[in-house]
Amino acid sequence: MKTASYAVGGALLLGSVMTFGDFLWSALQLPHKVAYGIAHGAVMCGCLGLVIGWRAGRVAAGAIAGPVIGVIAALSFYALVSSMGYIGAMLPAWMLFWILFALLQQRLSQEGNAQQTALRGIAAAVLSGVAFYLISGIWTRHGPPDYAVNLASWTFAFLPGFLVLFMPAPKR
Repeated sequence: MKTASYAVGGALLLGSVMTFGDFLWSALQLPHKVAYGIAHGAVMCGCLGLVIGWRAGRVAAGAIAGPVIGVIAALSFYALVSSMGYIGAMLPAWMLFWILFALLQQRLSQEGNAQQTALRGIAAAVLSGVAFYLISGIWTRHGPPDYAVNLASWTFAFLPGFLVLFMPAPKR
């Protein structure tokens, strides 16, 4: 039950942060620039790192590692986007994002081994990626933004990743 409560709490926090980000992008009419994308990723991942650190009882370590992971994932996306296109670059960056957070989860909680950690990261990326794909229409709707829908959508998109990251490691 603790796994689910941490996962739901983390997904709600990230959903709130991402919805606030959607509000800022819209209200400030920010153009898509690499620096803004990297900053957005660092803030989002800082929150994700906080959740992982909170669960492991190591909040400061999570808060430090999260933005670093965000910058690495964002830079990998921007390094690939010119040659692979948006979706082509998003896939490896998304995989890297979740694998690095699975590694952070393993390091901070001392749960699981390298193989379990890699599988956990890949499963989180795939399941959260499917959820992300299912909500991707939130940016192409016509009319004013519906932030309640964005909050529900973002929460839904992050929940599978958190559930996978926070599942107890199998006992050996």
